Amino acid sequence: QVQLVESGGGLVQPGGSLTLSCAVSGFTLEYYNIAWFRGKEREGVSCIRRDHGITYYADSVKGRFTISRDNAKNTVYLQMNSLKPEDTAVYYCAVTDRLVILTPAPNPSDFDYWGQGTQVTVSS
Repeated sequence: QVQLVESGGGLVQPGGSLTLSCAVSGFTLEYYNIAWFRGKEREGVSCIRRDHGITYYADSVKGRFTISRDNAKNTVYLQMNSLKPEDTAVYYCAVTDRLVILTPAPNPSDFDYWGQGTQVTVSS
């Protein structure tokens, strides 16, 4: 059974940092493309290719967020620095093993398996 579980969300002040984790089970992570989305509209934040490990970032987070993967631990991370109030949202990780074209603004319809989300609130 494919399962993705996000964690690491919380309340942080503007300028602060958080690291989100996405633990996956039921499949081998190294064969999957991975992305992070946020909000009700599933805004694409970042993604990482299954091969080469090439990463992509939306303009709104470039230079502040870092996506990474640990295939041995079957875990994906999103390091978020210099957080802003507009980063407040529920963050979701998602994966696909399909051959899709990844861009800095990943398309949620390209991803097949999703976690339940973790809330990030940036507020003073």
